Amino acid sequence: MKLTLKIWRQKSPADSGAMETHVVDDVSTDMSFLELLDVLNERLQLEGKDPVAFDHDCREGICGMCSLVINGKAHGPWDATTACQLHMRAFKDGDEILIEPFRAGAFGVIKDLVVDRSALDRVIQSGGFVSVNTGGAPDANAVPIGKHEADRAMDAAACIGCGACVAACPNASAMLFVSAKIGHLGHLPQGQPERDRRVSAMVESMDNEGFGSCRNYQECSAVCPKEIPIDLIGELNRDWRRCLVKGA
Repeated sequence: MKLTLKIWRQKSPADSGAMETHVVDDVSTDMSFLELLDVLNERLQLEGKDPVAFDHDCREGICGMCSLVINGKAHGPWDATTACQLHMRAFKDGDEILIEPFRAGAFGVIKDLVVDRSALDRVIQSGGFVSVNTGGAPDANAVPIGKHEADRAMDAAACIGCGACVAACPNASAMLFVSAKIGHLGHLPQGQPERDRRVSAMVESMDNEGFGSCRNYQECSAVCPKEIPIDLIGELNRDWRRCLVKGA
């Protein structure tokens, strides 16, 4: 395939940035999207030009680092897929592809397609610890957990912290991310002792980082590569309201 790539280039956080056009020939449908960028960067380096900076690590849909907006959608056209797992068979010969970094006030552009997502790390850190026995492994049946609760905890724990939910939200809200991080502990007995403190601290941290408020547009869940359920936000709101009543 022959594809035209329009890529956001920005030398530094202080630079204004602009779109740059490149044509890539002989694109295999078996390539991943990041391999397409690898091919482009090899050509740019051979030409003595600065390669396109983009974030990646595992390339297996696990680490959540490939923060790209592809043709206006976080992680591209396929549902429940990270950019690294998106393959070029999603496009056709002659297509024009627009590639941008995640856009959010809390996600400053570092260079080209790389954004600073450390705000998400600080929100998690504000959640603190859990009071669990760190001695020998307990018997598997020592703390009974109902299947529904266990399934809900696992659904929430699937969040990889990629930030696609923030990039897709018109208000750049991090509510889906925060509700997942709070929810997976909120459905387990190990998370109960610090539950109220955790909710208060993480919501406060989220607000301090400059994330917007949730307006239930639901774009967040639509682009989430791990399909985090939207109703976790409702659970977070109930927890937060309880904390306000209790003064936690």
